[in-house]
Amino acid sequence: MLIGLPKEIKDNEYRVGLTPDTVKILTRSGHQVLVQSGAGLGSSLLDEEYQTAGAHLVNDADTAWSADLVVKVKEPIASEYQFLRPDLLLFTYLHLASDRPLTDALLASKTTGIAYETVQTLEGDLPLLIPMSEVAGRMATQVGAHYLQKSYGGRGVLLGGIPGVAPANVLILGAGIVGSNAARIAVGLGAQVTVLDISHARLKYLDDIYQGRLQTRFSNEASIEELIQNTDLVIGAILIPGGRAPSLITRKMLPTMRKGSVIVDVAVDQGGCVETTRPTTHSQPTYEIDGVVHYCVANMPGAVPRTSTFALNNQTAAYVLSLANDGLNSIRKDLALQHGLNTYQGAITHPAVAKAFALAYSEPFRP
Repeated sequence: MLIGLPKEIKDNEYRVGLTPDTVKILTRSGHQVLVQSGAGLGSSLLDEEYQTAGAHLVNDADTAWSADLVVKVKEPIASEYQFLRPDLLLFTYLHLASDRPLTDALLASKTTGIAYETVQTLEGDLPLLIPMSEVAGRMATQVGAHYLQKSYGGRGVLLGGIPGVAPANVLILGAGIVGSNAARIAVGLGAQVTVLDISHARLKYLDDIYQGRLQTRFSNEASIEELIQNTDLVIGAILIPGGRAPSLITRKMLPTMRKGSVIVDVAVDQGGCVETTRPTTHSQPTYEIDGVVHYCVANMPGAVPRTSTFALNNQTAAYVLSLANDGLNSIRKDLALQHGLNTYQGAITHPAVAKAFALAYSEPFRP
């Protein structure tokens, strides 16, 4: 199969869909890989490394996108919609539930869109989302600590405090992969951490692991309203696989928060779990509402691209090889990839995406 690796063009996105090691696996299996020149530079991966791995370098995105299977990191932006077509297999993060224009473009072009974030195993794991959730969760605490500094609009609070001065209060909404990784860094830095979730099992797990070094609370509107009044940093870590995140912090709650407090909404890719969330970029990462700093960068792991690229490829490589070997048949045979299938032949094939836009859902590969 002909596989294309275009350069990412989203604002300050430096990750790349394939490492040279993954390319080597593909070429040794008899596949041809077209790599757009410079695609890996943001992750400190040189064109020469791709050539050594057996790839063919191409100078333009048009050629890279002409392949049978295109592997990316981030969803296509408007200028890339022209490359979508019926015979294209697109494998990347899509996050369609918060992106109606892209959804419409994929449906109109009849592109087969397979989303990393909804590939799901029989055990319910999301193997291609987990590595970036780990990165984003750990980054969220670092970013929050940064923007709590007075010169960046924050309250001027040191996350871990010092002897004789209280540490910052950190509230984490969600105890999944993002939330547990955010908690790990926040506890390590000495912050006072509270984690909310509706899963008793997840809260029990964190309580057992940290043995009193963080607090756990059941998530509901009353507990959120109570806790945010004394919180310095809120980290939104809610995930509805394939669907839009619920707004747990409403617009009317913001005035009750401390001036200079910070919200880092990692759920922004899925619409955000704060009503006032809107996507931002690494070049303009924050905005302020009612004195509360909002950080809502939709590609947080892009700030640490080398770590993120290798972490992602550790998980995607086997799926890319399967798609290259068997094309659509690999989706028919693999339930995990069927969960990843979001659009096919002009239809929405993931129920959460259909629900987000009140559109029809089509069972993929129905006889």
